[in-house]
Amino acid sequence: MSGNTFVAELPSRALIAVGGPDWRGYLQGLVTQDVETLIAGETRFAALLTPQGKLLFDLLVTGTGDGCLIDCEAERREALIQRLTIYRLRARVEIEPLDRTVAALWGVHAAPTGWLADPRLPELGFRGYGAPLASFALRVDQTNYDHHRLAAGVPGPLDWGFEITYPIEANFDLLGGIDFKKGCFVGQETTSRMKRRGVVKSRMLPIVFEGPPPEHGAELLAGSLRAGQSLSGTDGRAMALLRLDRLGAGPLTMPDGRAWRPVRPAWFENRLAPAGATL
Repeated sequence: MSGNTFVAELPSRALIAVGGPDWRGYLQGLVTQDVETLIAGETRFAALLTPQGKLLFDLLVTGTGDGCLIDCEAERREALIQRLTIYRLRARVEIEPLDRTVAALWGVHAAPTGWLADPRLPELGFRGYGAPLASFALRVDQTNYDHHRLAAGVPGPLDWGFEITYPIEANFDLLGGIDFKKGCFVGQETTSRMKRRGVVKSRMLPIVFEGPPPEHGAELLAGSLRAGQSLSGTDGRAMALLRLDRLGAGPLTMPDGRAWRPVRPAWFENRLAPAGATL
């Protein structure tokens, strides 16, 4: 066992099985990711949006050959099934909850049998759906995984909420969650327009500070200007939705006067630059 390899069950996540003769074309017109070319054993990051382009559900979609598995928020799985059912119309598609555990494995470079690479970042490791927990890994809980994800600079559902945030603000475009070449999907018009304009006013990034995290939604200042708001966090670190163009306007402070500073992960810098986006 390696002290740097960890495995955690993720009770906040659950699975949906999608199948039937029309499953590819059906999902292709709904989600932000291309599923027409998805192969068995491959996982892709995606989202289902409102028609206005706001985030409803984040998804990890895995091909199974005759269908796919959707990894989603556990407490909102039934709401997602209901939403998918509304869109089904006459498509020959089967949508069912699947009772398998969802787990994450990280700190190991090669996937053990039964584990699938998380498509967002190599640092996030692998996903296991009903797979035996890796015997060589230290077993921890979801809190440890969430700390690891936050340290990697990757936001989660507690950060983007429900019908509040545009996926580009939550860096779905940088984390491979949007295929801009796939054709239509729900909310495509707004999402594509934000991409074409090349100017995204706000992005999610980690911030660091001393002491406990500020309240969710607390205002973050750069001098006298509002620079953003804090989101989920832990002692010393939190995710924030930031106006990066305002960060040079003055001292960075919280409502209680504590100083904070943003952290720009290497993946964020590397993936943002080729996209030509201006912040």
